[in-house]
Amino acid sequence: MLFANLGARVALLEKHSGMDAYKVLCTHTLQPSCMPVVKTLGLLPPLERAGARRHVTHLWTRWGWIEPRPAPGREPLPHGLNVRRRTLDPLLRRLAAETPGVELRLGSGVNGLLEEDGRFTGVRVTANGTETRLTARLVVGADGRNSTVGSLSGLPVRLSANNRLGFLAQYRGLPDGDASRVWFLDPDTAFAFPNDDGVTVVACSPSKEHHASAFRADPEGSFERFVRALPDAPPIDQGERISKVIGTRDLPNVYRKPYGPGLALVGDAALATDPLWGVGCGWAFQSAQWLVDAVGPAVAGGGDVPAGLAAYGGKHRAALDSHHRLMEDYAAVRPFNVFERLLLSAAARDAGAARHYYAFASRLIDVKEFASPGSLLRAARVNAFHRLRNAPSNS
Repeated sequence: MLFANLGARVALLEKHSGMDAYKVLCTHTLQPSCMPVVKTLGLLPPLERAGARRHVTHLWTRWGWIEPRPAPGREPLPHGLNVRRRTLDPLLRRLAAETPGVELRLGSGVNGLLEEDGRFTGVRVTANGTETRLTARLVVGADGRNSTVGSLSGLPVRLSANNRLGFLAQYRGLPDGDASRVWFLDPDTAFAFPNDDGVTVVACSPSKEHHASAFRADPEGSFERFVRALPDAPPIDQGERISKVIGTRDLPNVYRKPYGPGLALVGDAALATDPLWGVGCGWAFQSAQWLVDAVGPAVAGGGDVPAGLAAYGGKHRAALDSHHRLMEDYAAVRPFNVFERLLLSAAARDAGAARHYYAFASRLIDVKEFASPGSLLRAARVNAFHRLRNAPSNS
């Protein structure tokens, strides 16, 4: 859609044959960081008409709940959206198909890349048992964590272990209010996100070391016991579970170089991190925008595509590397480090620190700004004041 809006002709190859196909295993949330792209695409009104829920996430920690609130007299906090993929994916696919310049080809699977003089120049596509070749000034792989385009490209890839399980289920009729909630049990995690159509997506990410055997033997029972044991747990027994308990026991972190000669990767095809952070959909929108900003005019108007691709790679690295490395590190299932404990405990005790943490969790600021010397000093002051205020009296 973004490329076509600049005047480019786009062949959109979709391996599914139906307009209503959607991804099942997902956190079903869009972070506040991607809302500008959602608005640019004109997606916000139709998503909200379809029932997408605005969210400002609350986080449970052992120091208490972090409940971000706007500063007195200030604008509301930036919000994200919770929307199930069965709602999001068909809506986005239809809007793309209706965009002038986009030709949607359903049931078209890529099985090879075309190359000439050291540059990717198109793809081999199989549809209805027939193979055809499509040439293009740019090939974009937006085909997910197990990207076929990424694998065929041979671009460098870094894999790292994720030592957590991931399981979720959908419930209707929970008296959940409006808040999206995340539990940082350190190191286990869980979340409950109210979504469209009165459905709440409930998920957990327990450590493999302590929970793998139980979830292997009894996934549904283990999931519901885990959720019921959460502090201030979502009242799943007051609602109706409308889905199976689904999940994965192995979901490594994947980071591919996001571009090559004549080719770019966006979303999970470039970077797929631990899903407990709920960043995959948002980073897909954002990386698409960065790519089009960097190379769109050249693709549409015959300019310098290689320079634009290098600029995209630089933007992608600058924006996401520090976030992803921290997520990789935490996916090893370690306890919070001293800096994380300092910042999280302050956020549970102070409104300003809570807003600072929310900006980071929403991916609106990077790791360097989140853990800057000034931020650490302010957090230390908050915690020192908390200790003084709660110290036993000598009288």
